[in-house]
Amino acid sequence: MKQNQTSSTDFKHLASKKAEKKVKTAVLVSGGGLNLQSLIDAGTFGEIPRCELTAVISSNPGAYALKRAEAAGIPGFVVDRELFPSQTVFGFAVLDKLRDLDIELVVLAGFECELTQPIFKHYGGRIIDTRPSLMPAFTDEELSGLAIQEAQLKCGVKISGATAYFATEKPNSGPIILQKAVVVREDDAPATLQRRILEEAENVILPRAVALYCAGKLSVANGTVHIAEPTENSSEKMTK
Repeated sequence: MKQNQTSSTDFKHLASKKAEKKVKTAVLVSGGGLNLQSLIDAGTFGEIPRCELTAVISSNPGAYALKRAEAAGIPGFVVDRELFPSQTVFGFAVLDKLRDLDIELVVLAGFECELTQPIFKHYGGRIIDTRPSLMPAFTDEELSGLAIQEAQLKCGVKISGATAYFATEKPNSGPIILQKAVVVREDDAPATLQRRILEEAENVILPRAVALYCAGKLSVANGTVHIAEPTENSSEKMTK
């Protein structure tokens, strides 16, 4: 995809036209890797048939996600943020690794480091992230981790959920691919709500978003994602 033909939110072609071709995918992680595990499980059960989980790249050498990758037979790599003098230099190291591996799709799965402009320039429209909220709600940069659910409960929301979207240079913002709602219970605490959003929504829509991308069914025009030949699983069920 040539960057000079698209904007950061307008992508005419987001996956290979060859239906038989698997999309080489790298998952970027920093921690436990629960979202990564959802992709591994989806691959095991044939739910992302056109996705090749090529590599797991961690900014943290002690991330448990690397053990998950090893157990699944996925090559793991460490680009340790602490070893680089600046975010810019770190970003180039990540980009070099992605290019060395000939990666076509990048998935952020609990990656705690900010992506740099060169990465977005090279992979614009090919970076999928998730957010444990129904975007554009609760996307303030200062909200992360449990603070997101604390803010949701403080506001008294009755419905929360998760969003899978194409990441852009603006944090927590980008064309929305899929969303799934989770009902907030009267007895929910931030931790219980966070866990249910992860299990009931985030870990459901991330593999589906990746599957749609790899099947060549996603396009973005004027900041809106369009899904070709939507199925029951990828449309109606997402809002239930």
